[in-house]
Amino acid sequence: MNRQDIQAVQAISAYPSLTITLPTHRTAPDNQQDPIRVRNLVAQARDQLRAEFSHREIAALLERLERLTANIDYRHALDGLVIFVNTDFDAKFYLPFTVPERVVVADRFLTRDLVFAMNRTLRYWVLALSEQPTRLFEGTLDTLVEIQSGGFPMTHEGPGGAAPLPGGFGINPSAHRDERHRQFFRSVDAALKPFLAQDPLPLGVVGVDRYLAFWDEVTTHKEFIRAILQGNYDQASPHELAKAIWPLIEKAQTERVQRHLNELDGYVSQGRVAATVGEAWRKAHEGRGKLLLVEKDYHEAGRLDETGLLLLPANDPNAPDVIPDAVDEVIETVLSKGGEVVFTENGQLADYQRIALILRY
Repeated sequence: MNRQDIQAVQAISAYPSLTITLPTHRTAPDNQQDPIRVRNLVAQARDQLRAEFSHREIAALLERLERLTANIDYRHALDGLVIFVNTDFDAKFYLPFTVPERVVVADRFLTRDLVFAMNRTLRYWVLALSEQPTRLFEGTLDTLVEIQSGGFPMTHEGPGGAAPLPGGFGINPSAHRDERHRQFFRSVDAALKPFLAQDPLPLGVVGVDRYLAFWDEVTTHKEFIRAILQGNYDQASPHELAKAIWPLIEKAQTERVQRHLNELDGYVSQGRVAATVGEAWRKAHEGRGKLLLVEKDYHEAGRLDETGLLLLPANDPNAPDVIPDAVDEVIETVLSKGGEVVFTENGQLADYQRIALILRY
């Protein structure tokens, strides 16, 4: 599930809209309890709906819910599951991160838990270059899920790919094939563009030397590339490919975090760092956040003052005006305004009260 998926779900408004989320398990024997938990949550949702609506009003919704949950593949479950259903729409997503157990009926689907979990998990894209076909994957830690939209997977259908090369006097088949490959990878580059624009994540690129060379010539996305994996992975499963590229992505991310930490003092001397969650909150909402560094387990409640512009400590975490996790709100604000978020190990930002926002100006 990526940001495009979430935004598509967020755009739907209809009452009642049912959201069910729960943690799941990848392996036995723990996953044997997952179908039971789903049935219990479905029963809870059914009772909640029947208490408010007539059978006729919710018949289509319940039919969709029953059909959707009957097709859950528990053998390939990950760490979480989310189910969205209303009268006209249904979808389920297997999540490579855990989510709390919830049943919510509202006029919109509940996506908050998904957004915050995604923001705190290392995610990336993987582009596996090939003629047959080039595949795009969304990565979350050591899990890859293949994208089946936006033109992907893409097959080279032209001469030198699925079609034969032209022959005849004066034609250099090798040069013709090479140019057709460049054209194909330009089209791959164009198809990749909206994914990176919507979700500007690190990019891993996979392929044999020949395809990597063509890609390097034509791509407009070099600034996103964090890892390059050489080799033929045309027949590799997502699991096999993830096993090969995840260590490269993880290593590159660790090195990148350290570079940002090393650069912090320089930004401080320029007056371009906002420390503390309150300062980061204010600058982020002003649209000044370029890069947010935050310790991976840092959470803090807060509340807004009367103006709604200043974030204050929450003396009573149970008060109705309290923001349960102001740090997550800062993260989402920075991302929504085109900034970047990088997580550090606990203790690495002790001098900045666990959070530091590098400012654009």
